[in-house]
Amino acid sequence: MAFAPSPIPSRTQYVLEAIKHDILTGGLRPGQALVEAELAARFGVSKTPVREALKTLAGSGLVVMSQYKGVTVRMVDADMARAVYDVRLLLEPEAVRRAVASGAPLDAAHDALLRASAAEDPAERSLANRDFHRALYLPCGNPLLGRMLDEVRDQAALVSTVAWASVPSWEREAAEHAEILRLASAGDVDGAGRAVHDHIASFVERAFPEPSVNCE
Repeated sequence: MAFAPSPIPSRTQYVLEAIKHDILTGGLRPGQALVEAELAARFGVSKTPVREALKTLAGSGLVVMSQYKGVTVRMVDADMARAVYDVRLLLEPEAVRRAVASGAPLDAAHDALLRASAAEDPAERSLANRDFHRALYLPCGNPLLGRMLDEVRDQAALVSTVAWASVPSWEREAAEHAEILRLASAGDVDGAGRAVHDHIASFVERAFPEPSVNCE
């Protein structure tokens, strides 16, 4: 007899979403320690759901568990950012091409674009942008491809939040999003795929440029 996996308990899910939101909106900063007892007291729960939530967040790459330092919010550096965006460059343009080719509805992407433009701070804008990209790639027709991209989307949102703090380029990204949606709405499969590729590549190049080589 096959057994289905047990769903995440509601308290764990609540704590998980609350901590994730704090990380992705800047309430918890990269490198900040996450102490189980403090989080349990804050959320009015035992340490168990906090511990399970932190394990899940470690699996998604938002926190780091260390034997010596405990649990901390993941630091964002150039190597981490380039690794996350390299995965996106390899997978996301193709997923968007397939979604556009399938004629999938784009209402969710349009709504996310509106939320991003109305956001009052970069972190909330990053969350809306994450939803925009997901709405475009998820209907690709390959659930495994969608899950693979889902696995890096939280890290991508963290990268963008940190990057915008020093390079506030969201107006450019908003214009690129609008162009991607225009091409997708027109059914331009290759154009939408190229626009997604260029959008992802240009962001990481601006925010985390490769160091120049001094030939002297």
